[in-house]
Amino acid sequence: MPKIFQKWGRALLILLPLAVVSGGIVYAQIEGGPRGIRPVASTGDFEVTGIEVNVTGKTHEEARLKGWQEAQRLAWKELWKRKRGGTTSGLSDGTLNGIVSAVVVEQEQIGPKRYVARLGVLFDRARAGNLLGVKGVARRSAPVLLLPIYYSAGTPVMFEQRTPWQRAWAKFRTSESKIDYVRPSGAGSESLLLNAGQLDRRNRSWLRVILDEFGAADIIVPIARIERQWPGGPVVGKFSARYNADNKFLGSFTLRAKDEAGVPAMMKQAVIKMDELFQSALANGRLRIDATLILEEAVIEDEDIETAAPEAAASTGASENTSAGGDSENAATNNGGADPATPAAPTPPPAAVTTISVQIATPTAESVGQGEGAIRSVPGVRSASTSSLAIGGTSAVRVVYQGDPAALKAALQARGWRVSGSGSSLRISR
Repeated sequence: MPKIFQKWGRALLILLPLAVVSGGIVYAQIEGGPRGIRPVASTGDFEVTGIEVNVTGKTHEEARLKGWQEAQRLAWKELWKRKRGGTTSGLSDGTLNGIVSAVVVEQEQIGPKRYVARLGVLFDRARAGNLLGVKGVARRSAPVLLLPIYYSAGTPVMFEQRTPWQRAWAKFRTSESKIDYVRPSGAGSESLLLNAGQLDRRNRSWLRVILDEFGAADIIVPIARIERQWPGGPVVGKFSARYNADNKFLGSFTLRAKDEAGVPAMMKQAVIKMDELFQSALANGRLRIDATLILEEAVIEDEDIETAAPEAAASTGASENTSAGGDSENAATNNGGADPATPAAPTPPPAAVTTISVQIATPTAESVGQGEGAIRSVPGVRSASTSSLAIGGTSAVRVVYQGDPAALKAALQARGWRVSGSGSSLRISR
């Protein structure tokens, strides 16, 4: 056998196992182990969390009911203080039952005649807003892609595996924030596309592709660094906020947990403080969207159309007279002397790109994919990604659409969907 073939044969024997191993690594990265935490559905309801109750009753059921009613009263006073300032005499239990949309059990202990719990209360925005004097929706930022980085033992992790930092952001209800978060779940191939190494890449073209996939305008990066003093001892969390492809710094703070069991509560508190930091940066103008990350379509101005139309008409007429010769004169005579060189209609400017929130009734997990697929099949849809998932309820899909939202509504109706709403907010169901 010639030496050249022996040489290439040895090279193939070396590269083939490497290819198999690398393929296995990619497959393991996507399929191996639990990965991805779906964010909760962030409705517009007002939420008050961390309400402590300790009540007794004749039975455990009566004690629990009394505990929930007590939580509603305390939550309403806290919400009034937050929105209006000062104190309030409160509302009757019947009125509170009418404006409370849900009670969230954060932690509870039930005894034969005692109920001890930490609860959260959700108030319906429309009903509670009238009593609070809060109307309308506050102006929010442009949609930003949330990339939470978690450092443990010096190793950065984003969506490669589940972390308490990602879980805290997934549980955070963003409806009260002025920051329009786009929260990936990290499931499937998203763990390959979104990882901590992307922040070191300064390729804006690649970042544009990622932002377009998720319907976002920029990235926002909350970072958590966890330091354990000793096994079973205090845990120190150092948190910092960054944004943009240039990794710009916004602020930082430090929190402490008594032990490992207190880490989830520390993460929850850190998310709230981080959101306040982002909102403050938005208010004072520090949090600005990078214009170089937004691809804008070229729009022809009216003046350019008016100027270009006569020139196009003149050139068209000249070419027709040159090529047609006497035939063009006969055509002009037959048409009553009309000039055959009529100016062409100006090209209309491209439709504007808008972000539309589409709520989908998702009784099963399969209905989520069916809804996203139906939306993506509509011409003009650039991207459609689930921003919040609620199996058995209503999920939200963020749609980037080039055209009039009314056209999207009509297209979905033509595909057999029942569509309600208008403008940038639609709701579809089968």
